[in-house]
Amino acid sequence: MSAGLVQAAYIVAALFFIMSLAGLSKQESARSGNYYGITGMTIALIATIFSPDAQGFAWVIIAMAIGGAIGIFYAKKVEMTEMPELVAILHSFVGLAAVLVGYNSYLEPPVAISTDLAEMHAEHVIHLVEVFLGVFIGAVTFTGSIVAFCKLRGVISSSPLNIPHKHKWNLAAIVVSTLLMIYFVKADGSMFALLVMTLIAFAFGYHLVASIGGADMPVVVSMLNSYSGWAAAAAGFMLANDLLIVTGALVGSSGAILSYIMCKAMNRSFISVIAGGFGQTVVISEDQEQGEHRETTAEDVAEMLKDSKSVIITPGYGMAVAQAQYPVHEITEKLRAQGIDVRFGIHPVAGRLPGHMNVLLAEAKVPYDIVLEMDELNDDFPETDTVLVIGANDTVNPAALEDPNSPIAGMPVLEVWNAKNVIVFKRSMNTGYAGVQNPLFFKENTSMLFGDAKESVDAISKAL
Repeated sequence: MSAGLVQAAYIVAALFFIMSLAGLSKQESARSGNYYGITGMTIALIATIFSPDAQGFAWVIIAMAIGGAIGIFYAKKVEMTEMPELVAILHSFVGLAAVLVGYNSYLEPPVAISTDLAEMHAEHVIHLVEVFLGVFIGAVTFTGSIVAFCKLRGVISSSPLNIPHKHKWNLAAIVVSTLLMIYFVKADGSMFALLVMTLIAFAFGYHLVASIGGADMPVVVSMLNSYSGWAAAAAGFMLANDLLIVTGALVGSSGAILSYIMCKAMNRSFISVIAGGFGQTVVISEDQEQGEHRETTAEDVAEMLKDSKSVIITPGYGMAVAQAQYPVHEITEKLRAQGIDVRFGIHPVAGRLPGHMNVLLAEAKVPYDIVLEMDELNDDFPETDTVLVIGANDTVNPAALEDPNSPIAGMPVLEVWNAKNVIVFKRSMNTGYAGVQNPLFFKENTSMLFGDAKESVDAISKAL
């Protein structure tokens, strides 16, 4: 395949990637967006493998076969509840790849294009900077993604790491890395400087994500997605691969935009997210008087639903764990068949991954047009007869608006307590992922339905 044909294929692949992002922006076109992305990646792989500069064809095919087999195995095995962890660990692979590409490009630098000595020196300096920055971004992404995976998996505590002077340590890591980069360039590529920076970047990535609390993990996953994109773009510069640069820039910028949107939804500072460590130490007073909660039964909830004209369902991660989306769809259809207006309210960070609840509901065939965002529904709760809170906790916590000392203070939430009746599906009275008690459970118009969410919804469905 000629070099011109390879570049043409790269342009076509880049267009497919752009179409993929456009498709993924809406639920109705998300499936098409995935197909566009697959098509673009297939074109990119074929063009790269058969390009004039490609070598070791047999090794590449073996690596692709092994990687593809592992990917197919885990894609079939992973549950939707484990999708956040899978995404986090995949980001770590991108970061590690950027580190390895950086070291490879350092050990075997590209042949200079120009014959002019001044231009050759400039190209060499630029390449050294590309290698240094590519390794730094990749190393931060790698360890940061590993920590995110462990937090989501429950391997390490979701509580934020709070070491003394943590922001000063972060600043010191950046300053020292900058000085090492200057020395790296002046020393014409010092291996010592590159190795020391890599170790600092590994520690820096670990500390950045470890300092963020569990309630903010959806933003972390989104931000790591952005980091992985910039790591890929850096690898593209080192390999002089235009498509990798374009693709990395698309992923990096779209991830950053999504993170910004989510930060606004959580009343968080975007700069604080980038700096790492906006997580707060959660302090809960066990002695605080919350009042008494009221319990209900599936049969009573079914009667309440039948007497309602308007119902809103607000799902959370607990629904995903219980796999309750399918019986939820069943009761939705039964209620709509009786002329009851049923809608779903989705918080921007419901679950532990952006769009997690939307995917679960789409998987259960819930119509797209009744799945609405928080801003579209919050004003409708006062006119709503019944709200079903299924597995959600922090995203419906009134303390975010009423308690300025709460760790989630200022975070916009679904104001479900303004409805006539609220039914909360929970296994127990334990706090949510953020470790914050929810005053909603003790309000006069709230009733608790304890037990497995799927079993509870099944019982309601039978009673209907």
